[in-house]
Order: sequence, then structure tokens, then C-alpha cells
Amino acid sequence: MSKRGQELYRRARQIIPGGTQLLSKRPEMFLPEQWPTYFRQAKGAEVVDLDGRTYLDMSYAGIGATVLGFADPDVDGAVKAAIDKGTMATLNCEEEVELAELMLELHPWAQMARFSRAGGEALTIAIRIARAATKREVIAFCGYHGWHDWYLSANLAEDTALDGHLLSGLEPKGVPRGLAGLMQPFHFNQVEEIEKIAAEYGSRLAAIVMEPVRSSEPTPEFIRGVRRIADETGAVLVFDEVTSGFRLNTGGAHLVYGVEPDIAVFAKAISNGYPMAAVIGRRQVMDAAQDTFISSTAWTERVGFAAALATLRKHRQHKVGDHLKRIGGRVKKGWQDASSRVGLPIDVTGIAPLGHFQFKIDGAQELRTLFTQMMLDRGILASGSFYAMYAHNDAHVDRYLEAVSDIFGELKKAVENRSVTQLLRGPVAHTGFSRLT
Repeated sequence: MSKRGQELYRRARQIIPGGTQLLSKRPEMFLPEQWPTYFRQAKGAEVVDLDGRTYLDMSYAGIGATVLGFADPDVDGAVKAAIDKGTMATLNCEEEVELAELMLELHPWAQMARFSRAGGEALTIAIRIARAATKREVIAFCGYHGWHDWYLSANLAEDTALDGHLLSGLEPKGVPRGLAGLMQPFHFNQVEEIEKIAAEYGSRLAAIVMEPVRSSEPTPEFIRGVRRIADETGAVLVFDEVTSGFRLNTGGAHLVYGVEPDIAVFAKAISNGYPMAAVIGRRQVMDAAQDTFISSTAWTERVGFAAALATLRKHRQHKVGDHLKRIGGRVKKGWQDASSRVGLPIDVTGIAPLGHFQFKIDGAQELRTLFTQMMLDRGILASGSFYAMYAHNDAHVDRYLEAVSDIFGELKKAVENRSVTQLLRGPVAHTGFSRLT
């Protein structure tokens, strides 16, 4: 246990609502009262906590942001050079044009680009542009798309509307009730659900927003059907590539599936952990940004552009997507092999670079918490997910899968002995959103 990390987190909870800035980094989501919580240093695939203990990170890899690895020398070198030249001035930095040209080169269907610094705000920009272009208000969506009012307003009409879209338990407190009814959810690979929405709201539909891939691959009928429905209704098709982008290839995952959106949104992996986001799209849609007001001083600083350019160039040069798929594929197969060997049933989902597993028995969350605890004892940060980085190598995977095999065997015995809760040294990890007391 990281004593200094736990002490600092106790202080943080008194002065920071929710304890952390990002729900996905709350220690309660991993291992309450035991998770290291804070890092002193991070390099490659390793993290050092406040007590000086080094961990191999085989979990969320900076919540999906550090696609190359922590403190990548090429990206950090580009950032340091940008800082030396000055990061802010009355004039614009040339890198924003270079990045726009590179993003459009990687996505030939798009002709224009705008930039921001975070995924949630970039999705909000895309929604504003879509509404401005269509002069409509209703949004159909599938998946998780951030924290802004337009998204959370789905739960104004039905407080479980967002359940099943990554996070459950999200309450729309603070969201104007006048937004009720403007958000219409549908489920992934259920084309009949979006067809029903189109039949009822087609003339009012401004945009269809979805992740092209998440826990499972899109069926051709679904992803092509969504494109067809957008064309028939005149809605803007927005692909949220904040998580999926730059995992399978150098660009959007939608390029693999052969379906072109009207707008695509990127963040996270685009700049290897530095704040950066991109909204790219067709000229006739994107140009509507000039008919509304979308602007921020922070979107003009140089560091984000420099980091993104360095990240994407290295990503393309080294075919990072192929490495992520291979490493992630090894991990997913390792989970399945360990499960079969000891007879501990699991469900494995997700594309290779973004894999997930769930225990398929009663008390699954307690078991997952114990898995994380046992992994931490072995110096490995782990949960029920693995996000591959370019810095992950076969030796890392070998060490991790050896631990997985051993721990799955221990978990099987704990289940048989009904001793799972007795082995836990703290509370069970949270699922979804919950308020901290």
C-alpha cells in the first residue's frame, strides 16, 4: 500500500469535490483504501508512486491517452522545443496549420479541421456545428460522449437512459430541464433502434453520434445502416473517435470499416497525454462553425499542436497500430487461456488494443477487486481492462500473463472456499458513478 498516496488522497477529498479531476482515476474505481492514487514519475510502461515503489502499468495507460508510452522522448522533445520558442503570443502558431493538413491527409474524406484541448469539449463543438449546419436540435447517440449538458440531458427524460453507455448512475443535476427530450439513445449494433428514432424525429434530427467501435466490432449492417439513415434524414453523422482513434491504424478506426462520417472527433491518443483534441469534417458541415461562436484562448497555445504532430508522425513511421493490436491480442488470449486452465469463467470483449474481461460468476465485482489487489502485491497496476501502448513489449506481457495465470488459480480457490471477501483488505471497487461521502 502507498501510505503517502493514501494520506494525500484523504487530504484531497476534503478540498476537491469527488477527490480527483477524472472519475476514471478515482482510487475507488480500482482498489479503495489501497490504490497508490498518485505518481511521482512515469516512463515507458512503468509508474513510480509517492513512496518510490515502481509498478508495471497493465491497466488504462493514462486512461487511453499515452498511446506511445509515458514520457515518450520524441514527443517530450518536441514539446520542450515548443516551450523554448514560446507557447503563446498575440499571433497564431504555425503548427496548427501543419496539424490540420496532417489530419486531413490521414482522412481524405474531410476538408476542414478545428481544434480544442479535451474530448468532451470537442464533442460539444461537433454538436454545435451539427446543429448550426442543420438548424435542428435533436441528437441520436450511442456510447459515452463526455460530461457536457447536451449529453447528460438524456437522463432528464429517463434517469436510466445513459445506463449501458459506459457509465451508469449519472444524474443530470445542474442540467437545464428545458433540454429534456432532445437526446435519443440507441444501442450499438441495433440498427432497428436508430431506424425507430429516425422515423419519429427524422425532420428534427441534427446529428447521429456514435463510437465506430468499442466493446465489440460493428456489423456491416449496423455501421452502413447508420450512414444510410443519416443521408436519408439529412442528419450529420459524427464518429466519436476519442477512445478508438489511433488504436487500429494511424487515423480513425472508421477507416478500417470503410464508412465515412461527416464529422470525426479525436483526443486522448492524438498527442500522447498532452491536452489536444481535433474536430475534422466535410466542408459543407464544418463551415457552419462560422455561423455560430466557437472560440477559446487555450485552443491556440503551441504545446498541444507540437505534441500532436510529434505523436502522429511517430505513430505513422513505426506502424504503432500494428504493435498495439499484436500486444493487445496476446493479452486477450492470455486471459482466455488462464480462464480455461483453471475453470474460472470470464467474458472477454473489446478490440485487441483496448481489451476488457469480466468474471461471469456471482460476486464478480468483489472478485475483480481481489484480482487488482493481488496484482498490486506483485507490482502491477491492473484492473479488468488493458490499454496497449507502444512502450509495452513482450517481456511486459510475459510477466503480466504469468501473474494472471497464478492469480486466476488463487481466485478459483477463493471462490470454491467462499473466502473472497475475507481476502480483501479494503472495500469493494465502485462500478459506474457514485457520489463520495
